[in-house]
Amino acid sequence: MDYFAHPSAVIDEGCSIGVGTKIWHFSHIMIGAVLGERCNIGQNVVISPEVILGRNVKVQNNVSIYTGVTCKDDVFLGPSCVFTNVINPRSAVNRKDEYAKTIVGEGASIGANATIVCGHNIGKYAFIGAGSVVTKTIPDYALVVGNPARQTGWMSEYGHKLKFNEEGIAICPESGQEYLLENSKVTRIK
Repeated sequence: MDYFAHPSAVIDEGCSIGVGTKIWHFSHIMIGAVLGERCNIGQNVVISPEVILGRNVKVQNNVSIYTGVTCKDDVFLGPSCVFTNVINPRSAVNRKDEYAKTIVGEGASIGANATIVCGHNIGKYAFIGAGSVVTKTIPDYALVVGNPARQTGWMSEYGHKLKFNEEGIAICPESGQEYLLENSKVTRIK
């Protein structure tokens, strides 16, 4: 094996697990799941069939990632966050053919205990605050908090709140990267 799995982890046949990935206590990786290189899967995590995780995805303890979810490279999923995959679930009604897709963009962070309602994508480098309930699509670099989640600002790729000047330019205090806010969209310019 080119990855580490704690003896208590359950890994179904038919998964693809990248080199250098670590899977910790009591986690279950189900058939057809794809985990990229250097992922870190905390304890008591469920990764359902056909979930796709890119490279270097960090999944903290007690996270549930259900069928229909794709996380791009460098995504962070905080403790006990959860994804849904059916808008109107009922125990007595089988809706497996109605799973809605959710894509979490490169470098995005989802805080502890956040809930992502299915069918709403999270933009690259977006930052979802702890306990937030996402009920709509979130743009790249957006900072959202609350229930329902509302945008309160913009974040750098290094996780700092951006402060834009009159020209719509912001500089990340840690990386020195420059960002442009134009037409309610943020892009990195340097």
